[in-house]
Formats: sequence, structure tokens, C-alpha cells
Amino acid sequence: MKSQDIVLLLTLVSLSQRENQVPPLIPENWEGWDDHALLDEDFPYGQEMGIAYESSGEPRGEFSNATDDQAATLFEAEKRYDPYSVRALSASTGISKSEVSMVLKRCYTNGLARQDRLSGVPRVNTKSLYEFIVYGLRYVFPAKPGEVTRGIATGLAAPVLHGQLMTAGDLVPVWPDARGNTKGAAVEPLFKTVPMAVRRDSTLYAYLALVDAIRMGQPRERNFAAQKLETLLKD
Repeated sequence: MKSQDIVLLLTLVSLSQRENQVPPLIPENWEGWDDHALLDEDFPYGQEMGIAYESSGEPRGEFSNATDDQAATLFEAEKRYDPYSVRALSASTGISKSEVSMVLKRCYTNGLARQDRLSGVPRVNTKSLYEFIVYGLRYVFPAKPGEVTRGIATGLAAPVLHGQLMTAGDLVPVWPDARGNTKGAAVEPLFKTVPMAVRRDSTLYAYLALVDAIRMGQPRERNFAAQKLETLLKD
């Protein structure tokens, strides 16, 4: 088991919830989300065609007035885009394609994921994942706040838990990131690409922040975050 396994599994949960039209766990317009704008990489097929995008998803630059043929070609490419493919999972998480394949292989073996019998896409065993996160994660991948830095708020300071539980101390935990808008105590994320991945997926951000609250919080904080995680995973 590696830390990136958790990141990829929670990404799959987010994709599944999006597929079932579950609303994002963090509203796209929450205060401070400006630093998490969509990147061109979120539109891989358009990028391959030389079309850049604004954060709103509108074409940018010389392709802002794309011809009907270009628009049709892009539309057909997007229809073929499979967010569950190894390539897409790699692009959204920053985990290499070879490692994505290894993660899926490990998770199929240990029962944390399976292939859907109809579609063949990877599905997460959320009950088992929840149990591992709550009862084992902090022993396997412990976290401890370090030096003061700028970054992205995590744990109890993240939007998914903001204002729901009073904590002692002035410094909030953050994932170090030059583009972050929060000053706090540095916490090493589960995987080095987490700051990039959460910019593209607000639901993944919520899950990983809850995971951090569980792996570094006090008993009361861990229990609160665990209850929140259980409720969200059931959705």
C-alpha cells in the first residue's frame, strides 16, 4: 500500500459521484477558490488541437472563434474522452501512468477496488476504504505540522470543515504551495501532486482534507472528521 493509492481511490470516488450527479462537496464559488482555477490540462483533447481555455471553460486566444468544423471535431473528441482511463487519471492526479496502473493492480488485489462488471471502469469499495482511513491511515502515513509557510488549507482549516469545530492554536495546517492563499504550518500531503490535483477537483480536496484531519487530529477531531467522511462516502 502506498500513499498515492489513497489519492487515486478518492479521485475515483469523486468521479463516481460526479457521474451520479452528486453536487460538489465544496462550492466552486467558496471564498478563496480563485487560486484553484481550472488549468488548460483539464481539457486534454482541446489542448492537443492547439486550443487553450479560460478558467470558465471558454476557448482562449486565436481559437476563441473556432470554425464549425473545429468545434465539431473537439466535440467528438470530448465524447470519446474517458475520465477513468489510465491517461485521464494520470492527468487529473499528477500520478504517472505506470504508477496509476500499479495502484489499480494493488487495489484490485487487496479489495479496495474492483472493475465494474458492465462498464469495466474501476469502482471503489468505499466501506473498506473508510475503515482503512479511519483505523489505519495515521499509523501508516502519519502527519505532523512543521514550519510556517504559504499553502492550501487542509484538515480542520479546509472549507469542508471550516467553522464546524473549534481548535486551539493560531497556525492552521496547510499543504505547502506557492499559489496557495493561506499561511500556516506545513503538512506533507499524502502525495506530492495533491496541491495540483485538488485545484482540478473540489470534491477530492474535501476528501483529502478530511483524511488529514483524521491522520493528524486529536481524538475528538478525528471522530468528527470520520463521521463527516462516512456520510459523504455514502452519497
